Amino acid sequence: MSKKKVVVILLVICIVIATIPLLIHKNSEFGGSDGHAEELITEINPDYKVWADPVMEPPGGETESLLFCLQAALGAGVFGYGLGVLRERHHKENKPL
Repeated sequence: MSKKKVVVILLVICIVIATIPLLIHKNSEFGGSDGHAEELITEINPDYKVWADPVMEPPGGETESLLFCLQAALGAGVFGYGLGVLRERHHKENKPL
C-alpha cells in the first residue's frame, strides 16, 4: 500500500472517530472540566468561597474557545518543530559525508 493511501485511510479514521460521538449524543452540552468541578465543590461544601479570580475574563464563550484553539495550535507547532529538529539531527548523524 502506498504512503498516500495510508494517509488517506488514517485521515478518514480520524474524522470518523471525531464525528461519531457528536452524532450519537445529539442535543448534548459538552461542558469543560472547570464547570463540572465547580458544581461538585458547591455540592460538597456550599459555603466555599473562591480564593482566586481570573486574570482576564473573556467577553464570551467564542473568545474563550478561540484562545484555547490558539493555545493548542501553538503547542502543536512547537511540538512539530521539535520533532523536525530531532529527525534532521538523526539524519545528519547517520549519513556519511
